[in-house]
Amino acid sequence: MPFRWLEDAPLSDAGFEAWGPTLEECFRSAGDALLALMVANPEAVQPREERSFTVEHSELELLLVRFLEEILYYKDAEQLLLRVKQCSLSLDVHPLRATAQLCGEKIDRHRHWLSADVKAVTLHRLSVRKEEEQWRATVVVDI
Repeated sequence: MPFRWLEDAPLSDAGFEAWGPTLEECFRSAGDALLALMVANPEAVQPREERSFTVEHSELELLLVRFLEEILYYKDAEQLLLRVKQCSLSLDVHPLRATAQLCGEKIDRHRHWLSADVKAVTLHRLSVRKEEEQWRATVVVDI
């Protein structure tokens, strides 16, 4: 999934910009960027367990925050590293809704090269926007 690190994020934070041709792909890219912040070798995460969730919010940017916070919840509560396998968004309802299916596995310190312990998704520089043919999200997280 396409994403890039933000070079000018605050020192105690890390930031990324994620994108995709659809809003769903943009959310998936943001999930991949979050995983890549936490694990230096995200390709080592095997699809051994599955989880799913649905989150809601009336604002698109805050829907993305809730989406990413769910991924962080599983990392903190169940020690799971998860990749977004499928994402669907319902934008014609109020509040807006995002549903995701995730796959991954428990943290294995022998195989997963842990890098940053992401604590929270911040509102600093948060944006989700459509630019020409791409959806783009800018996210800064607290580490």
